[in-house]
Amino acid sequence: QVQLVESGGGLEHPGGSLRLSCAVSESIFSIFDMGWYRQAPGKQRELVAVVHTGGSTNYAASVTGRFTISRDNAKNTVLLQMNSLKSEDTAVYYCNKLGVPDSGYWGQGTQVTVSS
Repeated sequence: QVQLVESGGGLEHPGGSLRLSCAVSESIFSIFDMGWYRQAPGKQRELVAVVHTGGSTNYAASVTGRFTISRDNAKNTVLLQMNSLKSEDTAVYYCNKLGVPDSGYWGQGTQVTVSS
């Protein structure tokens, strides 16, 4: 049974930082590239960061230089360090392996709100 549990969201001022964490069931963690996605109100879910099984990373242009994704293989956890937050980062953030359709399994997500 796949399990994804996201945490660490909250309300932050512009320019602030948050650290998101995603606990991943062992059945998928070690063999899949993992990503952090976000969905803002009225918008489609978008992929913002990827960490490959070997540790290399990729980022959407909108978060490059501000967000850092990493994985803790000992704890089956995917992390997202978000710095220099902007109002447009406001969204529900999810983690998952790549290529999962909206109709597939997703965790509950964690709300990030950036507002002054």
